Order: sequence, then C-alpha cells, then structure tokens
Amino acid sequence: MLKNKLGITNEVELAKEEERITKLKALDLFDTNEIKNFEVGTYEGLASIHKYLFSDIYEFAGKMRYTNISKGNFRFVPVMYLEEVLNKIDKMPQDNIDNIIKKYVEMNVAHPFREGNGRSTRIWLDMILKNEIGKVVDWSKVNKEEYLLAMERSPIKDTEIKILLENALTDKVNDREVYMKGIDVSYQYEGYNTYSMDELAKNQ
Repeated sequence: MLKNKLGITNEVELAKEEERITKLKALDLFDTNEIKNFEVGTYEGLASIHKYLFSDIYEFAGKMRYTNISKGNFRFVPVMYLEEVLNKIDKMPQDNIDNIIKKYVEMNVAHPFREGNGRSTRIWLDMILKNEIGKVVDWSKVNKEEYLLAMERSPIKDTEIKILLENALTDKVNDREVYMKGIDVSYQYEGYNTYSMDELAKNQ
C-alpha cells in the first residue's frame, strides 16, 4: 500500500481515485497543450509527465525512485545504477522508428519511478514519435496480451514490440479521440478500467 496525499488506506479505493485523478490530468495535458513545454525523449521530459499526472496523489511524483523494484521475475535497473542508465538513455538517438523503440525499451527497463512508469512512458513515447516522425501509436489497435508479452521479451529482443507498435502507428497526432482512447487502453494494460476518458471528459 503506497503512502499517498489523499490519506486513503484501502488499496482498491486508492486505485480508483488514482485512475480518476490521473486520467483527468492526462486529458488536461492534451487540452491545454502543456505537454509542448516538456523536453522530448529525455528523462527530464518523462519526469515532467509523471509529475503532472501524479503530483496530486504521491509525494514521489516526478522523482527518481530510491528503492529497487521488480515485476514478476524481472528486476528493473538497480537504484545504484539508475542515474547512470538514465544519462545513457538521454543520449540514445531517436531519429527513426528503430531507434525510438530501442529507447522506449531501455526506459521501460530503467523504470525510474516508484509507481506509474508504464502509463507515463507511453505518453513519453508518443511525444518522441510525434516530434520525430509525425506519428503516434493508436493504442486501441494494440492488443493487451500481445503488448505485455512483447514488452516482457523486449529487453532480449525488441523486434516483436517494434512490429506491434509500428503496425498501430497513425498520423492523427492531434486527434483528441485517438488520444483519449489511447489513455484508456494504456491504463487497461495496468489493470485500471473503472473510468473511461470519454465519461470523465463529459462530467468535467
């Protein structure tokens, strides 16, 4: 159970509130164009996204984690090497789809935050794609099971995730509906599916 600013002590309740608040922040990020003020393709840019989404909930929003974390049998980059790895990722090229996916995979392995890495990093990835090749991922076309398996295998071989994401690219980079559906799917990958972006937008 993560310590949070909301004073919530029930894990299910926290997950619901986290989803609701951060989805509204993600919508705000798009509607206000605030994201244009963030660096593209750097850890600093990713930290800005993470802070924007999670600052109402966690003190650690936008801050590098200070504890080792793992998912299943996979251990993400140990804390003692994290800063060095992030500096290397910053320097990785992002001039074509192959290099962008390589950079995305490395950032996923780094997993720099205590929570909310996947959701923040998918927005970060779309920022790079939009800036460099004029496309974004239409996440609604990326099957959850296929994506999770491809990401699990990506540190060894990134061909699978590259093909999966390349096949879902769209040039509708400023389409609000594509963005909103993408956020919903991104959250579903992590098991968050209580609220839809469309419903939240209508009730604002």
